[in-house]
Amino acid sequence: MLKGINPLLNADVLQVLRAMGHGDDLIIADTNFPSDSVARQTVYGRLLRIDASAAEVVEAVLSLMPIDTFVEDAAARMEVVGEPDTILPVMEEVQGKVSAVGGPDPMMPIERFAFYDRAKQAYAVIQTGERRFYGCFAFRKGVIGPDEG
Repeated sequence: MLKGINPLLNADVLQVLRAMGHGDDLIIADTNFPSDSVARQTVYGRLLRIDASAAEVVEAVLSLMPIDTFVEDAAARMEVVGEPDTILPVMEEVQGKVSAVGGPDPMMPIERFAFYDRAKQAYAVIQTGERRFYGCFAFRKGVIGPDEG
């Protein structure tokens, strides 16, 4: 355990967050997402796991990782199939965590198969213990200025 670092963030996740650069994508996915097969296609190439809810994992990750402020799709959510405007409770909870760090409100919706394509191009995938459907999110890493931190 380290002071000031959320205890959900294990050593593998911390290493990936540190290695990612500006513009790299991180996928935070629910338990139903094909995380292992998608993760094998990412830059990191291995699946990361944090057994907690999507909102708890997003909060932990965003406590260290800045969200990109140069692009519109810096924080995105998978759309409900056939209901692109539907916002489920898991999405509301995660939006609250994103908004709390000054991220986009609302997060950009992404059609399910387009989300899979984006995930395959990501730096890494973290599979959570989230069992609610559509608990899948993409975050683009931003920068930390010379006077921040």
